[in-house]
Amino acid sequence: MSNIFDSQTVSVVESSQNPLSGLWKPAHLQRLYYGSGSVKKHLIECLPKESSKAFIVTGNSLSKTGLIKQVEELLGKHHQGTFSKIGQHAPIKQLDEATEQVMKDSDIDTIISIGGGSPIDSAKAISYRLNERSGKFLYHITIPTTLSAAEPTMAAGYTNESGIKTGVAHPELVPHVIIYDSSYALETPEWLLMSTAMRSMDHAMETMYHPTTTEMPCRQMAMYAAGELYDNLPKYKQNSKDEQVITRLQLAAFASLGFLALNVKGGLGLSHGLGYALGSPYGIPHGITSCITLGHVVKLKAENSDDDAAQIARMASRVGVKPTGDNKKDGVAVGDAILDLVKRLDLHTTLTEKGVPKGDVGKITNMATKLESGPLYDKVAKLVEGLY
Repeated sequence: MSNIFDSQTVSVVESSQNPLSGLWKPAHLQRLYYGSGSVKKHLIECLPKESSKAFIVTGNSLSKTGLIKQVEELLGKHHQGTFSKIGQHAPIKQLDEATEQVMKDSDIDTIISIGGGSPIDSAKAISYRLNERSGKFLYHITIPTTLSAAEPTMAAGYTNESGIKTGVAHPELVPHVIIYDSSYALETPEWLLMSTAMRSMDHAMETMYHPTTTEMPCRQMAMYAAGELYDNLPKYKQNSKDEQVITRLQLAAFASLGFLALNVKGGLGLSHGLGYALGSPYGIPHGITSCITLGHVVKLKAENSDDDAAQIARMASRVGVKPTGDNKKDGVAVGDAILDLVKRLDLHTTLTEKGVPKGDVGKITNMATKLESGPLYDKVAKLVEGLY
């Protein structure tokens, strides 16, 4: 899914630091509500019409809580069905089943995704498929319960029959409404909320050295996101019921990816590429892949590119590193700070622990880099070997 942001309808401009130039093209997000109880307060007013009929897409684990029933009751006459079988990495079989349910009911004009990246991406993919058949997209309201930040983008990833992550993208797939309700995140397992927060740290870091992200607002908000994640994750680990901290983490997740908007082309970077290579093929959640790869990728980037080092070094003060003025040294220290944060959150793991065969290093490197050999291939292969 390295080119999930590609689209003929998207204007792409390389951004530059010297001279300072670029393009930011906003998406159609209409509302972003945040705070405890915001679903109950605002869900109905978010529907596009008084006659709207809404279809809920969520995962099996959330369906076992009271949250889905609560949303169904809030919707009342607007509720037109619920699909609660979306699994990790959005397997295509489940996506097909959900799509068929929506296709059979022409009254449905709104889709409500509740959960993490898989339900959110599935809702986008359903809307994309509906448009292919009927020429119309669904109005999308999303209630995220993790911090993976799938909600502000126009990309939808899912797993095909071969177990490989693929996807679609279109400007109309950006959700129209995001509701960050901290009380809903209380149902999320602590390891999942923290690891998906590290996924958002991944977004923030790789935003800094992506060639088409803009200084304002992309990189500036990425720095804000990294600082908020770094400061608040230990607080969350200490008290996972503090909804003020959860709300700060939710807003940081949005800041990590919500300002890419429509002009960013291609995958974010190497850590994301490795995440896709390790995620669905080996059944590893993307939050955990970021815990495994991000710190090491940041160090590699800082050591091998002066331009990347300069951007990464700007993150130093946001992640507890005192800047020295030496970009390469500061960039490596940022990578070490990320690895230390992962350990402090008790999220450190290895590819060995995750059951990834050592003989797959070449396959993983190829999938992440799209290369068969060469200097970059060798460096990434060495990095992957170090993850065991």
